Amino acid sequence: MILGLTGSIGMGKSTTAQMFRDRGIAVWDADAVVHALYAPGGAAIAPVAARFPGVRKGDTIDRAALRAAINAQPDTALDDLNTIVHPLVAADRARWMRNRADTLVVWDVPLLFETGTADACDRIAVVTVDADTQRARILERGTMTPSEVDLILSRQMPDADKRARADYIIETTDMETARAAVDRIVEELT
Repeated sequence: MILGLTGSIGMGKSTTAQMFRDRGIAVWDADAVVHALYAPGGAAIAPVAARFPGVRKGDTIDRAALRAAINAQPDTALDDLNTIVHPLVAADRARWMRNRADTLVVWDVPLLFETGTADACDRIAVVTVDADTQRARILERGTMTPSEVDLILSRQMPDADKRARADYIIETTDMETARAAVDRIVEELT
């Protein structure tokens, strides 16, 4: 059973994914894969640096520089980046899935619907919180300006659309509510 776990930025998806891990469920993390692809020895370094000159910092991709490069070319850059990175991420997920014997696995994928990955999942869980809490969480990180937050949110599928396509909704307003939802899902699917 493959449970796709998704949610827009600042919704609490990483924390929720950890709740599944804490219950012994194997979780494949798309964000962690992307970080590895941009780290020393990562397969995305050369092609990303070729497409976005100036984003390579030593033997890594400077994510802030990459974000600035994408924001400077809003019409084409993100699609170009996705064309490079998404096949590498999909190949990692396929390697991870090889020979798995788990009753349930979770694919933690921020762009689950946008990339078509939802089509390969048996069930979908969407992590959600109200818009004000979401925005506050993002800004508390101190890594983005309000205008950068707006730009990222404009590029993601609206939360309401994700929830409409979900089999499960995990509210992350508080930890107890989120944990209870994860417990119900694990009990039902295992």
